[in-house]
Amino acid sequence: MGFGFNLFLIFILLPVTAILLLLWLLTRKFLFGHALATLWLGVFVLMLLSVLIQFFTSKMCLDKSDYQGEYVVKREFFAGEQADWQYNHFRFEITKQDSIFFYETEGQEILKMHKGTVQTTDPSRYPSARLKVKMEEPIHHLLQHNPTTYRGSWSFYLVFESDKFGNVFFHQGKWEPLD
Repeated sequence: MGFGFNLFLIFILLPVTAILLLLWLLTRKFLFGHALATLWLGVFVLMLLSVLIQFFTSKMCLDKSDYQGEYVVKREFFAGEQADWQYNHFRFEITKQDSIFFYETEGQEILKMHKGTVQTTDPSRYPSARLKVKMEEPIHHLLQHNPTTYRGSWSFYLVFESDKFGNVFFHQGKWEPLD
């Protein structure tokens, strides 16, 4: 737990526990024993609740293997004609051999492929691995900069900065034709 909990434990919980325990032992009244049990049960419930909240709201920690897979444009953020066009024209794949294949497409058909390699940052420097992309020449405008990774509790997405489009959002998933 944190510093505030330690202060609460030392200056409030332990003295109150000692007083209730002494009163219970000296008077043998059920009320003091019940208050002591209720106090500690409440503390344990709050600690369990704190651990559960931390588990469900903390950001996932990524490692190199989490980045492997196929990526498509995340259309949900800026739904519309532009996002649909980007979805049908750009996707990429990161392999287990640390290769990246960026595809310029026309729907299902791949028109051009750009190759490169990926690395991740030193895990001792950051709590979660960050992706670094190094592309072969000529470099597509979407891949001129390393992506920014945004992590949630259960998933993540990558944002590539483009001179032509601004930010383009990608998430892991298979390409499927739009309705």
